[in-house]
Formats: sequence, C-alpha cells, structure tokens
Amino acid sequence: MTEAPAAAPVGKPRRERSATESLTSIALGLEAFMVFFATLTAFGLKALEPAPAFLGGFSLIVLLVLTARLVRYQWGLALGWVLQGVLVALGLVLPIMYVIGVGFAAIWTYCFLKGRQLDRAKTAHQTTSFKETP
Repeated sequence: MTEAPAAAPVGKPRRERSATESLTSIALGLEAFMVFFATLTAFGLKALEPAPAFLGGFSLIVLLVLTARLVRYQWGLALGWVLQGVLVALGLVLPIMYVIGVGFAAIWTYCFLKGRQLDRAKTAHQTTSFKETP
C-alpha cells in the first residue's frame, strides 16, 4: 500500500535570506562552538574560577547564537563586529585566544565581504534580467 505524499505546509513562505546573512550567521555559529571549547580549556587550565569561566562562556555563547539570528539587521552585523573584538580580547584569559580570535575574525571578515559581493551580484543579475528589451 502506498502513502499519499505529505501536503505542503500551510502558511506564509519563508523569508529569503541574503548571502551576507547566511555566511555571517554560519561564522557566528562556529565561533559559539569554539567558545564552548575555550570555556572548558579556561576551566581545565584553571585560568579562571569555575563560576566566571562557565557563566562568562555561557553568556558569550548565548550572545553569539542570538547575534547569528539578528545579522539580518545592520545593528546585528555591527554587534557581530563587536563580538569579533571580544573573541580576540579573550586572549587576556587564554593567550592562545589571540591567535584563534584573529583567525575567527578573519573568517567573519571574509564571510561579510564575500556575502556583500554575492548580494550585489544577485541584485545586479535580477535587475538586468527583469528589464524588457523591445
């Protein structure tokens, strides 16, 4: 006996995300994972007491995840740039974080610039493809 195909979901269609939004949110998600492991490292090396290590790490992870959802707004992107500085500043607690933070900031910068480039190319393509030629 075969089943009927599932019906399409009812409701409004999903909002189309820009390339900048997609790429920067991926970068922030990866940074959240990195902060999780940095938090465990800071605790394991006794660089911080347990409460500040875990509370600070958890707070930064939550902020990164929330910002990943907010990069559709200009102020969300600005917050993402601020968080890049925070990641580099984690080098004050774990010196290796200077290197790791700069690496992730470079990934963020690349995602931001490449996303903008892709968004501009998509807009240019859409405007030229909709022009009518006589």
